[in-house]
Amino acid sequence: MIARKYLYLIALAKEKHFGRAAAACHVSTSTLSAAIRDLEADLGIAVVERGQHFTGLTPEGLRVLEYAQRTAAAAEALRQDLARLQGGLSGQLRLGVIPTALTRVAELTASFARRHPHTTIQVRSLSTAEILQRLRSFDLDAGIVYSESGEDSDLALQPMWVEGHVLITGADRFPGQTEVSWREASTLPLCLLTPDMQNRKIIDKVFAEVGHPVAPQIETNSLFGMLGQICAGPWSGIAPRAVLELIGTPSGVRVLDLKDPTVAWATGLITLARDPPAPMVAALREEARGLHVLSGKDE
Repeated sequence: MIARKYLYLIALAKEKHFGRAAAACHVSTSTLSAAIRDLEADLGIAVVERGQHFTGLTPEGLRVLEYAQRTAAAAEALRQDLARLQGGLSGQLRLGVIPTALTRVAELTASFARRHPHTTIQVRSLSTAEILQRLRSFDLDAGIVYSESGEDSDLALQPMWVEGHVLITGADRFPGQTEVSWREASTLPLCLLTPDMQNRKIIDKVFAEVGHPVAPQIETNSLFGMLGQICAGPWSGIAPRAVLELIGTPSGVRVLDLKDPTVAWATGLITLARDPPAPMVAALREEARGLHVLSGKDE
């Protein structure tokens, strides 16, 4: 349904290396290179920047890549639709999830898998920027991000969960308290997510708004890495309550609500705003909408 040379171009743009792209396509490097040259001859343009190694695509090549990605996505949507008509949705759902939602998203994937047993699901832990980039290049079908990141006109947002964050700290801190202020949290040695993570940006914004910006001693791009540091050392961290509700609170630490201010963060499912959406995306949206209603957050 789409010329193989366009699929090779998509792989080359993704891998940024002829050898790796050829391996991903299960062909030889010479076969892939010849197909790219044939594509250039067909179109009468240079698609790849010429050099000893792959350095990128030409401006014209980027336009061709966009066409190839759209065409490949349309071909996959057709395949999904035909499979649905013949007995049920099948294929792979590719979902990018911000680290702070990795545990909560299991609610969505489990529900989707039960309703569509012939599908497989790939969940990737990615930053918000990576999710947006891969979604727009058709390398993901959907993403879970903070709702404020899904407001662009080319995106469709389905609200999912609203939850507060908590302070995770040593069992000997704040005896007798069930909550602490953001100001009190700012005085602690902290382990937080890395600055490129949207969760960290939001946390930094709250600390700045209360007049107590922080400089954490440890940064990690993994919530499980954060929990490990808190359990092993003198550090405290901030995370969504849902993370601990699913995996449990590690021994030797306690969880305190954060107040002054009390802040709730909304997360949602984002997909490209295409009409009609691919059958896989439409089914996922429907599942997310149902879970949102059941959780009592329907608007």
